[in-house]
Amino acid sequence: MSETKYTKDHEWVRTEGDVATVGITDYAQAQLGDVVFVDLPGVGRTFAAGESLGEIESTKSVGELIAPAAGEVVEVNDEVAGDPTLVNSGAEGAGWLVKLRFSEQPELLDEAAYRELTA
Repeated sequence: MSETKYTKDHEWVRTEGDVATVGITDYAQAQLGDVVFVDLPGVGRTFAAGESLGEIESTKSVGELIAPAAGEVVEVNDEVAGDPTLVNSGAEGAGWLVKLRFSEQPELLDEAAYRELTA
């Protein structure tokens, strides 16, 4: 398993080969509250860095899933689409959201830098 990195938009990224698995962090899901709906992009969709890839709706608010870098969606977590509560019970595990193939390198934070951001 690759090392987990983070974005300033409160997403985690784990890259294996040329594919990165992306989800929201435990911190982000705790801030959102109970997730009730997840809108994920279609496989094959291309995107620019910073573009919204989808929405995560909770009982408190609606948040966006932001692309860490330009690329293409290669897989979505259909289980989360069917059961959004997986984001709350396993945000950094079974609650992953999308798998992306980046066409550029994302600017990511290591765990220490992310902890400092959320402190």
